[in-house]
Amino acid sequence: MKKWIPIASGLVAGFVAATISFADFSAKTTTEAASNTKSDAEKVYVPFGQKDDYYLFASGGHSGQMFIYGVPSMRQIRTIPVFSQDSATGYGFDEHSKKLMGDYTWGDLHHPAFSETKGEYDGKYMFATDVGNSRAAAVNLETFTTKDIINVPNTSGPHCAAFVTENTEYMFLPTRFAVPLEHKYESLDDYSTKYRGVMSAVTFDQSKEKLNVAYQVALPPWSYDLSDAGKKSSADWAVMTTYNTEEATTNLEINASQADRDYIVLFNWKELEKMVKEGKYEDVGGQKMIFPEKQKGGIYLVPVAKSPHGVDVTPDGKHFIASGKLAPTMTVFSFEKAFKAVENKDFAGERNGIPVLKYESVMEREVNPENALGPLHTQFDDKGMAYTTMFISSEIVKWDPKTGKTLDRVPVQYSPGHAVAAEGDTVSPDGKWLIALNKIAKDSYLSVGPSHPESMQLIDISGKMKVIQSSPVNPEPHYAQMIKADKIKTIEVYPKDEKNKDAVYKKDDTKIVRNGNQVDVYGIAMRSKFIFDAKAERPDVIEVNEGDHVRIHLTNIDFDEDITHGFAINSYNLNMEVQPGQTNTMEFVANKAGTYPLYCTNFCSALHQEMTGYFLVKPKK
Repeated sequence: MKKWIPIASGLVAGFVAATISFADFSAKTTTEAASNTKSDAEKVYVPFGQKDDYYLFASGGHSGQMFIYGVPSMRQIRTIPVFSQDSATGYGFDEHSKKLMGDYTWGDLHHPAFSETKGEYDGKYMFATDVGNSRAAAVNLETFTTKDIINVPNTSGPHCAAFVTENTEYMFLPTRFAVPLEHKYESLDDYSTKYRGVMSAVTFDQSKEKLNVAYQVALPPWSYDLSDAGKKSSADWAVMTTYNTEEATTNLEINASQADRDYIVLFNWKELEKMVKEGKYEDVGGQKMIFPEKQKGGIYLVPVAKSPHGVDVTPDGKHFIASGKLAPTMTVFSFEKAFKAVENKDFAGERNGIPVLKYESVMEREVNPENALGPLHTQFDDKGMAYTTMFISSEIVKWDPKTGKTLDRVPVQYSPGHAVAAEGDTVSPDGKWLIALNKIAKDSYLSVGPSHPESMQLIDISGKMKVIQSSPVNPEPHYAQMIKADKIKTIEVYPKDEKNKDAVYKKDDTKIVRNGNQVDVYGIAMRSKFIFDAKAERPDVIEVNEGDHVRIHLTNIDFDEDITHGFAINSYNLNMEVQPGQTNTMEFVANKAGTYPLYCTNFCSALHQEMTGYFLVKPKK
């Protein structure tokens, strides 16, 4: 068995390799660059009137947003606000999105994941997690809008990803930070006995577009990183990496890297589901909680090189691949061998009441590409070949999981954390494209001061690997997924909803209704005017009293693709958007007396500037 290279020597070699990688870029002559420009440009050029072949959904990290790109053009085409306010769309200001966001104004969006059917992206929904405030979200891909957000109890920082099972039965959200159950105060001196790293099994009701925590598992007080669901023969199983099995509480850079090995958590979610149905759980703050040291079965530990990051299931569902950030070696594990080890109770003891499978009983092979350092995350092509990001040596390495043989490699700028392949997390990846999601860009783009944008680099993997396009992104993407464009069926306008009591589709139905100090406005937006009360002398004026509680229900009756109206009240810090056919509501207290213009914030016609009115607030006597 190969030994892990110590971190010190690995880092030195890594910096040398990284320097070589950087030099590879700068060493090209103008003539060499020019000879490649035409063919590369043709590959990424999408002429006017044509569209990209793929959508790329990239996490926006601490922006709290989801960034959408077209591939291969790498043009950003949309930002979907999810966990943070967005004044461009009024997200976080209208009533629906205010309720979704609750008491938070920002989020740290990680690891987007598409809904799946039979292990294929089905183009219906996108899910994501918020590390900053322990939330999960669902985005509807007909409208590219966030439909639900839930707070995930008993957890702190679900970094691990909203990884989705083969038919979207569950999303599993393990937590990055161990905390006491119900977030109770407990001394760090009692960390090993009073803290837990909780994993949540979340379901999604597509008919109601609602997320729900079905049950939770109280895992040991370790940090849980990335994860993946099984496929085909391993579809009932899932894997995730964990680090800080030393249970350190301070100076983790050193104290959480003492042990030679950490673990992959291997679990059978159908067995856990059965436990819950049979009542084998405890109630913790209203949540069904499985304690593995008490409710035995369904969860196992697999030793892996220390401080692992990614763990990835091969498209055929037969293997999972993991590596330690501080080691140069990747390990290919066999699901079949793991199942046999479980059946034969081929254990190397227990940790925190969870059986540990013997490494040699589950491991298929160790892979160590020459001079490649810092393996983090692996994607796959249509031939089953693996592509692994090398953080320290700043490259992508292509290799064969069946033999461990290195097939190709290409330098990137710089320090790739994740990579995403076309349909790369499905049972049938497309090949063609791979995108390196780089943590550092340094000198790649025009200077914008001390803080540089990060980069996403498009790599052609149809033949010999080649970087052919680079796009700046800010902040750096924490994973992405790439889906065939024709799988997503967007709507052009919102259909009429006659059951919506707040919607108004005819100007004669517009009205302003007062009930005590409650004022409800039922208005319409159309090119190029607002109508709040068609019977009034000034139909585009809203007049209330200081202190009134105001609700403005606005319907965009321009049933025409891409004719979006905005609505803002000057100096009132209010703003929302109504897309074609949509009804949206703004609710607030008129606490400032005076005269305030209101206007459309989205350009909608030649007379857009004239689409205005007044919000008049009579002062108290």
